[in-house]
Amino acid sequence: MTQAEVDTVKKIYAGLKDPTTGEQFWPGYAVGSEENWSGHIYPFVIPLGYFKAMVFDNPKWDYKSFNFESPKDFATLVEADARNAPYINATDPDLTAFNELGGKLLLWHGWADQNIAPQNSINYYNNVVDVVGEEAKTQEFMRLFMVPGMGHCGGGAGPTTFDALAAVEQWVENGTAPTELAGSHVTKSQVDYTRPICMYPQVPQYSGSGSETDAANFTCANP
Repeated sequence: MTQAEVDTVKKIYAGLKDPTTGEQFWPGYAVGSEENWSGHIYPFVIPLGYFKAMVFDNPKWDYKSFNFESPKDFATLVEADARNAPYINATDPDLTAFNELGGKLLLWHGWADQNIAPQNSINYYNNVVDVVGEEAKTQEFMRLFMVPGMGHCGGGAGPTTFDALAAVEQWVENGTAPTELAGSHVTKSQVDYTRPICMYPQVPQYSGSGSETDAANFTCANP
């Protein structure tokens, strides 16, 4: 790779920061997601449409004219984000009413997501914990599962086949809260391997013996 390419990759990992304060504004994409970057990282149809229609109201807007490292352009981005957030964001961490109504929320996110940086879901989970005041109480109605190797909504080298809906049904109807999901990777209708998908912040750890393609030889543990 050229030095310019290396610098670009580092910026993708780093995410977007306020050019004046250095404060993180958007998290970067995770190491291991690189195979999914083509056609998604830059430029991508969704952010292009957002800037043309909702930031500048100009269908002819040229993304090459915008510099995220410019304090002026960054201020435009922040203003538009605040203006549009009530209409397009779903990041309100106050789920008090949802919890009081008996709702159960199971979130999952692929670590190799090439569209929505996976740290977004972790940040949201932590924000809900902050509102509730205690992680154990948060987990009574909300749980997060981070899927290694999975891209945006599916695909990738990870255990991308699992039944989250069945887990929610068991939680709501029988009171059995999920601590892990049974994940597998399938190629041409054949299961290549199985792996537990662990409740955040736990991760699957190999026992040290037995087949590495069998979920039975893994346990969920704190990293």
